[in-house]
Formats: sequence, structure tokens, C-alpha cells
Amino acid sequence: MAIILVTNDDGVYSPGLSALHDAVSGLGETYTVAPDRERSAAAHSLTIHRPIKVHKLRERVYSVTGTPTDCVAVGVEKILPEPPVLIVSGINPGPNLGDDLTYSGTVSAALEGTILQIPSFAVSLAVDNGAEPLFETAAIIAQRIAAYMLKEALPPDTLLNINVPNIKSDEIAGTRFTRQGKRLYEGAIQETFSPWGEKYFWIGGGTPRWEQGEDTDIAAVLRGYVSITPLQPDLTNYKAMTLLRASKGPWDTNT
Repeated sequence: MAIILVTNDDGVYSPGLSALHDAVSGLGETYTVAPDRERSAAAHSLTIHRPIKVHKLRERVYSVTGTPTDCVAVGVEKILPEPPVLIVSGINPGPNLGDDLTYSGTVSAALEGTILQIPSFAVSLAVDNGAEPLFETAAIIAQRIAAYMLKEALPPDTLLNINVPNIKSDEIAGTRFTRQGKRLYEGAIQETFSPWGEKYFWIGGGTPRWEQGEDTDIAAVLRGYVSITPLQPDLTNYKAMTLLRASKGPWDTNT
């Protein structure tokens, strides 16, 4: 039976991870390899300055003392009996939209799988602060995407970033293929002091400003659609490269 690897950035005990595991377990021999604790905003980081420990919690379920990227790398190379045919990351209890995905450990786990040439996708639930997460809705979407990807190949070097509105499955308006939008925060760096007067900074919160382009991931989710954004590991800006090659500048050896 084909092997599927499930991971996340919220830790091995996250209810979103359990929902995702249950959703795809009927499609193959499913292994869970996830961080031993929450590693949100770990981005695509590897642990290289200390050793990583792996703990087997039960059959085909492992915790790793590292990042989501560590989980994929170690899982594929050292834990699984053979490379998986699919890597699924999530379900994140919060959206990974716009610029946030560059910080996301959820998305970065799927990115690592893609770099290893394994079909991968990340799935997040767009939960507002204080709302009850409807993981079952995202689980249904994840199961459908996983089943599709086991039959149909994506273009080379492509991963999918999927964001699901936090509503009941029968209320989903549909699916949109979207581009990465933009979300900037105002006042996200908070200044605070210890009882002894030492200054600290706390990153988080702030007021988000969203790009409202019709074809963005953000716009789709706000309208009740599932957003599917194809991503790639190659960060090259090819349009800029063409313009720079044609321009006169210090890189022009003929000037």
C-alpha cells in the first residue's frame, strides 16, 4: 500500500493533525511525523546546531524535537520504510494567506516535500480569533485533494497551499485557484518591560491590511470559497531578471 506522510507545525497532539490523519488514512498507509510541540512561524528552518530526537508514540506516529521541515526530512530519510507518495501538512487552525505563508511552518513542510520531489500540499482552516475550528470541513477538502493527487500528477516543482473557510462543508461556495495576495500588519511589534525595567519586544497581533484583488487567496476565502494557490520552490523573479539583463548597470561588463 502506498505510504502517505502527515505533518504540521502545531505539534503532534494538535486536533487539526488528528483530523487530517483520519481524513487521508483510507487512501494509503499513513504515517504521522510531527513536532513534539508547537512550531508555528518556523518557516522553512532546519535544526543544525543541536541533535534531533525522535519518539515513537504509537504505531506509525512519531514526534520530533525539531521544526516541520525537520519532520519531513527526517521522516522521509530515516523513519518511513520507503519514500511516501504524498505529503500532507496541516490542518492549521488559522489561515496561511498572502505574505503569511512565507513564515508558515505548515506551508514549509509541503515545500520541503516538493524539494524532495514528493507531491505535497498544505491545508489551513481560516479560523477567526475565538471561533470554534470546524476541522471536519477542511478534512473533507483535504481528503478530496489527496485522492486527486494520488491519481493525477501536478506540474513539476509545484505544491498547493489550500485555505478553507471556517464554515460548514455544505456552506462552501466552491473552489477558486488563486494567486498569493498581500497582507501587511500595523503595530505588530509590541514593546513591554519586565518588573525590573528591562525592555522586551513581542511580535504578534497588530492590525492587518489586506490586498483585495479579485483573484487573490484572501478574497476567495472571505467570499466563502476554498482557495488553492499553486506555489513553487523557485523564488527567481524571471521578469526582473530579463529587465536587469537588458539594463545598463554595474553588472554590465561593457560599460
